[in-house]
Amino acid sequence: MNAKIKKSMPTVLAALLAIPMVLAGAAKLAGTPELHQSFEMMGMPTWFGYFIGACELAGGIGLLIPRLSSLAAVALVPVMLGAAYFHIVYAVPSAVPAIAFMTLALIIAYIRRNQGFWLNNKSKDLIQRTKYEVGV
Repeated sequence: MNAKIKKSMPTVLAALLAIPMVLAGAAKLAGTPELHQSFEMMGMPTWFGYFIGACELAGGIGLLIPRLSSLAAVALVPVMLGAAYFHIVYAVPSAVPAIAFMTLALIIAYIRRNQGFWLNNKSKDLIQRTKYEVGV
């Protein structure tokens, strides 16, 4: 694989997930009735739709910041699990997008796992040495 493509792949994948998360989150925060009906169907309080919208928006923005990307992707997994659950249990058409987004979030979390803000320079050096010694 071309080195330039390989280097830009995490950013492209993060953007592919960030766009729908930001848009869906913003729509929920704007109070779009169609998006809040799902929470009503499940018997959830109104504020929960806004909370999920805030999570999606924050997660989408976090995906675009490399040092936050892995954490944001992991945080979006339970949100997408909940969306898939809703689509499957309440027979609402197609849980496929939620499952695809969850899979993409897991891939991003894996790819960006060594770029997190929680890693200091010592741990990053250890990761690099381990990769060199193993030959990755």
